[in-house]
Amino acid sequence: MSTRILPLLFFGALPSVLAQPAADPLTIGDVVVSGSLRTRVEAWDWFQGNANNEYAFSDSIFRLSLSQSTTTYDWRLEFALPFLVGLPDNAIAPGAQGQLGLGAAYFAANSSSTNAALPFVKQGFIDFKNLGGVEGQSLKVGRTEFNDGTEITPKNPTLAALNRDRISSRLLGNFAFSDVGRSLDDIEYSLDGSKLNLTFLGARPTRGVFQVDGWGELNINVFYGALTGQFGGKKHASEWRVFGLGYSDYRNGVLKTDNRPLAVRRADTGSIDIGTYGGHFLHATETSAGIFDAMFWGALQNGSWGSLAQRSGAFAAEAGWQPPILSRIKPWIRGGYDYGSGDKNPNDDTHGTFFQILPTPRTYARFPFFNMMNLRDTFGEAVLRPSKRLTIRSDVHSLALASSNDLWYSGGGAFQPWTFGYTGRSSNGHSGLATLYDASADLNWNRYFSTGLYYGYAAGKAVIQSIYPNGASANFGYLELTFRF
Repeated sequence: MSTRILPLLFFGALPSVLAQPAADPLTIGDVVVSGSLRTRVEAWDWFQGNANNEYAFSDSIFRLSLSQSTTTYDWRLEFALPFLVGLPDNAIAPGAQGQLGLGAAYFAANSSSTNAALPFVKQGFIDFKNLGGVEGQSLKVGRTEFNDGTEITPKNPTLAALNRDRISSRLLGNFAFSDVGRSLDDIEYSLDGSKLNLTFLGARPTRGVFQVDGWGELNINVFYGALTGQFGGKKHASEWRVFGLGYSDYRNGVLKTDNRPLAVRRADTGSIDIGTYGGHFLHATETSAGIFDAMFWGALQNGSWGSLAQRSGAFAAEAGWQPPILSRIKPWIRGGYDYGSGDKNPNDDTHGTFFQILPTPRTYARFPFFNMMNLRDTFGEAVLRPSKRLTIRSDVHSLALASSNDLWYSGGGAFQPWTFGYTGRSSNGHSGLATLYDASADLNWNRYFSTGLYYGYAAGKAVIQSIYPNGASANFGYLELTFRF
């Protein structure tokens, strides 16, 4: 079927779908059946290299879930079927140019297949509630999805949006933008009060992200603990969290991505054992001049990176204003500075690059050619909300490497036993990376259908120009349709 016909069929049928009244959940006895189908057409025009940098492909994921909730326990069994169609087979360039966009990443991760699909168990857990008669005390065991920073959902709408878009999944996330995602085989303890939450997690991440086979787990251990609290009222509200995150990667034969010479990295077969310690603070206050918000997130790391000592850090400082003008579109203006340390000397005994563990990087890099490793990101953002269903957003990011002696990193962490999960390209002694301009529109038509549209343009600077001399600008866009039941 022509890709031009599909949108016509969808939008042609949409008015009748929107007119239907909301239905009760589908049930089989006491078991609730739910699911979703998300399909996306992605168009890539990567920085021009010695391979195909301009292509489009279709990627989708279907999810089907069975669940039940009782007074003492909840359980869920969810199946997923990702399917990728029309991946480029000629978008991987030799040398530092590497994979030219995510189409190339999907192709490489799926045994060089242009089409790939495989069903697997996405989630399967039981959650014991009110343990020992203590309200809010729970223990969850099985395969789950987990996003750090979301232990409490703020009641204040500004804090809730900041938590979702600027805190969640910075270090540990489900990588939901990809068509496979990431799950955790874990044990999770939670003690949840009205304004205070204590969470502990021990887990092993699954395969997935770009590889459609999400069945197996990786030889990686993750331990996470967080204490999260909220205080304030309707007009002045705050949220805080302190956390610790342990990460141990024992995969044998996987070449680490860092700025040391290749021969040195090949000789270093030691494991990665890193501790990350940090926290965040959110605040929103409502005044006659509008709603003001402030956000701070920070983390320090120690431990070992193979034969090297890990010493690194990162922080994000941001602020926003929702002026009491143009009330019909509810503008929200934000800006900030995000920093992830880089390694200044590839020949010493210290690894100074901030390691982003297992994040959902696309939340913070909407055109995902960078992440928070060895990066300085100065940005401005404007959000318009003409209705509860429609959100329009546009960002401008000035991106530079924190250290010109380190690499330009991209990726979102381990997803295969044989692939490190992060790629690094030489800076060639430069620090300027790119200026990114982007815009998006997200529309929830009703409880069943939503649509997303995104476009980003990256103007490469000295780092990118030195790697892609034939064309240092890039474009990325997609149309996404989601159906839920």
